[in-house]
Amino acid sequence: MKTTFNLKVFIPSFIFMIIIGALGMWVPEKMKATLDVAQQFTFSHFSWFYILAVSLFLAFLIVLIFSSLGDIRLGADDEDPEYPFFSWVAMLFAAGMGVGLMYFGVAEPMMHYASPITEDNIAKNAMLYTFFHWGVHPWAIYGTMALALAFFGYRYRLPLSLRSTFYPLLKDKIHGAAGHVIDGFGLLATVFGIVTTLGFSAIQLNSGLQNIGLVSEIGFSQQAIIIVIVTSVAILSAVSGVGKGVRRLSEMNLLLALALMLFVLFAGPTVKLLATFAENAGYYISHLTEISFRTFAYDDAHQGWFTGWTILYWAWWASWAPFVGLFIARISRGRTVREFVMGVLIVPTAFSLLWFTIFGNSGIYLNELSGGVLAELTSKPEILLFKFLEFFPLSSVSSFVAMVILALFFITSADSGIIVLNNIASGGSSKPTPKWQSVLWGVILITMAIALLRTDGLGAVQAVTLLVALPFVVIMVGMCVSLMRGLRSDARYFSQKLNAGSVFWSGDRWKQRLNQILHQTQEDDMENFFKDVVRPAFETLRAELVSKHQLQVTVNRIDEPEMAMELIIEKGQWRNFLYGVKVQTSKAHEALKEESALPGLTKTVVHEPFTYFGDGRVGYDVQYMSKDELIADILKQYQRYLNLMHSEDLALIMKAPIDGENI
Repeated sequence: MKTTFNLKVFIPSFIFMIIIGALGMWVPEKMKATLDVAQQFTFSHFSWFYILAVSLFLAFLIVLIFSSLGDIRLGADDEDPEYPFFSWVAMLFAAGMGVGLMYFGVAEPMMHYASPITEDNIAKNAMLYTFFHWGVHPWAIYGTMALALAFFGYRYRLPLSLRSTFYPLLKDKIHGAAGHVIDGFGLLATVFGIVTTLGFSAIQLNSGLQNIGLVSEIGFSQQAIIIVIVTSVAILSAVSGVGKGVRRLSEMNLLLALALMLFVLFAGPTVKLLATFAENAGYYISHLTEISFRTFAYDDAHQGWFTGWTILYWAWWASWAPFVGLFIARISRGRTVREFVMGVLIVPTAFSLLWFTIFGNSGIYLNELSGGVLAELTSKPEILLFKFLEFFPLSSVSSFVAMVILALFFITSADSGIIVLNNIASGGSSKPTPKWQSVLWGVILITMAIALLRTDGLGAVQAVTLLVALPFVVIMVGMCVSLMRGLRSDARYFSQKLNAGSVFWSGDRWKQRLNQILHQTQEDDMENFFKDVVRPAFETLRAELVSKHQLQVTVNRIDEPEMAMELIIEKGQWRNFLYGVKVQTSKAHEALKEESALPGLTKTVVHEPFTYFGDGRVGYDVQYMSKDELIADILKQYQRYLNLMHSEDLALIMKAPIDGENI
């Protein structure tokens, strides 16, 4: 049977999923007890790590915006973006849509409002914490993953796989056990992240079907049937070649979701909602740093709220990072790092804030008008959206539209999830995926979702996601280190200038130049270079300056801490002109010793003559210069020095003493 699976990644992950699924089906009570203990242990010992890690991802991306590394392009330097700007923004906007906004749009603000953790500004703080969970932080997680995938995929031309993001740290080891572990944890995190979403979708669809009278109750059996039916449609899409049609349905679904949002905006208190959006955004931005690091370490009474909301959210977002990150990476080729980060952090976040303002503040407003009707339903968040829509005209139509949106989000999430899982399990392989693999992933998603819902409903799904996401967040922290190393290496590579001595090259001495390039200079070579080039150049120029121009010039030989020679032209009141050459030792890459294509490069330590100057400027390599070329280079630096002496603005620098000398 043909397969694209990397079996060293797939088989261990598959065995783990079988164990979890079997325990959930056969011993749900013991499974629940075990998950409860593991979840509480994670909450008690690692909540702080989740908080710091996610804040690190956000800080990391913000630093890149203001750093020169932001100029790096995700692709070749001359590569244009694959998609026009507004199309790209629209796709980022689409990435911000999903089941979560439908499930929590009304429910989360209302739940924070009905059970406040602060005594003042209850409504405003309910929106603040909702924004915190759905604002810039989840997109920092997705953005970190997407940037790493895009950078190493389009800049390094590595496969779009998780292991590729560790290339600067692991080099070729990404193809071995370390790479398998990275992909394995990413695979498990993605499976349970998708399963969590399927669980939310099934429960809310069950509620919607009951609301319009198509089912009699909300329960496990109904939810299991919904999962089987909807995921089967996604499997059919994945194996039958109707994926293009599903994508069109997805685009239509986005328009339906926008239409529903605008309907609520204009049928509700429009002006009040727009005013609260502005105030909510300002309140969120002003409190962003404080809430980003809040662990409630001084407030034990709210530890349960903190772990049950923030930590579970961070785990959920981390488990979705490969899913969303791969999508964003695929549409972002040709963008600069700065443009990419700003787009990913701003566009989806702004839309999320608008969505939650319209649905959340409308819910709070209607709850106050109705005497607390919606607040009484916070123990059943899956029905809040439909009860909320009953306050609006055409409630049966809007509820039906909400049902359609949920069903289509369910289908597209499962369909896209199958594609991403195939990608991770195949190591980013570009080979066509056998149909049976897509069917297998669909069956796995159905089985895992039903097994965990049977164990403890959404609680079991979230608990497993929390546990699996923890090691993956550790991996993502390492990914940040690897990405920073890759970006800095890239910046150094593309900023590397031609050797200063090469400006004097001409074609008549090309063989000599070639021999110099392919020879690794050692200490003996430096002795010869100073004897044959540096000293003769310095002494010849000194003789000319003293005899014909009556200047005071000295030439000094220095042996410690490294071999060096200086030519100094004294200038009285002004800083003396100093042109020096010193031996600089550097390490060559170990791989050079084993590179058969370059047999002359066998040393791991190289000695090179670099210039240095009295004003502390960075020097450059002069090993390829002849005596006359070195003299010409000294004269260029001396001309610069004389030109600077004529500037009033630079007198402070030009008159500054060197090493304590008198002005």
